[in-house]
Amino acid sequence: MTKPDYDTLVVGAGPAGLTAAVALAVSGVRTAVAGPPFSPDPSRPDTRTTALLRASVELLRNIGVWEACEPEAAPLDIIRIIDDTGRLARAPEVAFNADEIGGEPFGFNIPNTALVAALYARAETLPNLDVIETKAATSIEPGPEAVSVTLAEGQHISAQLVAGADGRRSLCRDAAGLTTSSWCYPQVAIACNFEHTEPHRNASNEFHRLAGPFTTVPLPGSASSLVWVEKAEEVDRLLALSSDDLAAEIEKRSYGCLGTVSSVGPRAAFPLSGMRVQSYAANRIALVGEAAHVIPPIGAQGLNLGFRDAAVLAECAHRGLEREDDAGSRAVLSAYDRARRADVISRTLAVDLLNRTLISGFVPLHVARGIGLHLLANLAPLRRLVMREGIAPQFGLPRLMQRSAPAGA
Repeated sequence: MTKPDYDTLVVGAGPAGLTAAVALAVSGVRTAVAGPPFSPDPSRPDTRTTALLRASVELLRNIGVWEACEPEAAPLDIIRIIDDTGRLARAPEVAFNADEIGGEPFGFNIPNTALVAALYARAETLPNLDVIETKAATSIEPGPEAVSVTLAEGQHISAQLVAGADGRRSLCRDAAGLTTSSWCYPQVAIACNFEHTEPHRNASNEFHRLAGPFTTVPLPGSASSLVWVEKAEEVDRLLALSSDDLAAEIEKRSYGCLGTVSSVGPRAAFPLSGMRVQSYAANRIALVGEAAHVIPPIGAQGLNLGFRDAAVLAECAHRGLEREDDAGSRAVLSAYDRARRADVISRTLAVDLLNRTLISGFVPLHVARGIGLHLLANLAPLRRLVMREGIAPQFGLPRLMQRSAPAGA
């Protein structure tokens, strides 16, 4: 058989896919990434942001991307959880403070456009990474020694391993024959940015309400991003408001903790759902990001899970080339599946349970949630353990997400 064009082809050029491509290339894997071109539309600005936890920041630092991101990002030094359910047994406020675990920020909040621009800029500097612009991949055919991918423009590419980072409706997942479990929530999330008169002091505020969390996350200067989870019928009303009226609603829901709210940016709304795959790799295809798992935007876990996918896949593919000269061997796929399974399942279950304790009418769940928050508020060792595990799991963390990891780790 003719030698494949690449060791690894990443299908999908979102943040998780681009991060996987750069991590693979930095690790010495001959890589290409195929996806739509990066062309921000000034008339329709993307105001989405991502809260990158500490391990994700280390990954970006180790692959040479963070230096370009840092000026656009705001540190997260404090995370507050405030019970705003109105229930009779109100839980205490819990404040996670980075000073308790060494003083470094928990992470940074960064606009998606700045993150993607930095990833593209880094990709262009790597000699063993090709960026292929395409409308879409239209056909993916796994074979015994390589995967053949056909792009919408007619180009054919082959690779030992395909990293499917092509989102919730993943063609790569279908081609690999991987099945999913999925579920929906009776909630919709609104995302937008806004300005305010009081300093945020690098604090994220998560108001736990019966409809779901209302979370403000700091941005550089006197601005914050918002993820507001609500019932669908209430979202329709909120989206119909003027910017000034929506600013007043945000100010009311945040109890004025950020002062006067103004300059609410474009709004995006999306229904909440969940999904995970039964296996994360098969037939020379490994899944990354939302092709493998979808969780509600609670606790900043979504893209951070995708970043761990990227770092683990780079590590597994690099070892496969070293041991077998094959980035997509069964041993590589099995190692990737084992490494991702426990992390994704545990985070998915935790986020799902937290969300259901808010929206469920089952009283024992409310009691359990209240007890948990009381323990976190009053037991410093438990609070520190939760903080460390939340920002950077101590077990199974890939080397590219560890401090000063060498290239090719």
